[in-house]
Formats: sequence, structure tokens, C-alpha cells
Amino acid sequence: MATKALLVTLEAKPGQEEAVEEFLRSALPLVEAEPGTYPWFAVRFGSTTFGIIDAFPDEAARDTHLGGAVGQALRERSDELFASAPEVRAIDVLAEKL
Repeated sequence: MATKALLVTLEAKPGQEEAVEEFLRSALPLVEAEPGTYPWFAVRFGSTTFGIIDAFPDEAARDTHLGGAVGQALRERSDELFASAPEVRAIDVLAEKL
């Protein structure tokens, strides 16, 4: 069961909406290589607001993910793609159905 999760909110810079969408789609293979990250969703909340929702079996898996390839890519491309720094919220999972 997933006990830990992340909710990441991303606000695209004007004109970068398609680039953000492609960036999120391209992250899927990176996440698929992380056995402790399941489920993982890249979402669009509105015209310029995107997000990532993912869950983990424990704190260690969540920490591994934060230090992994997707987190690194977010940090590297943040100034290029996003109007502000990604908002990363660590949350607890109370119940799940997968």
C-alpha cells in the first residue's frame, strides 16, 4: 500500500505550455525505472497549470524519487519552463484504490 505521496504544482511560463506538456510526457520512462514510484500521474489543471501526483510505499521511496531523474530534470529546466519554482507538497495517503 502507498503511504506517502507528492503533489507537485507547476505553472508554465507564457508560451511554454506545450513544452511543459511534452516535458511531463517525456518523464514517464524515467519514472517507470523507479520501482518505488507507483502510481505516477502527470496532469493538467488548467491552461497554464500542470501537476504531478505520485505515491510511494514509504518515506525512503519518496526521498529516492525526489533525488532521482525527474526531480533533477525539474530543477534543470525550471527557469526555462516555469513561471515560478515548482510547488512540491509531501502528503500522506490515507486510503487507496488502484
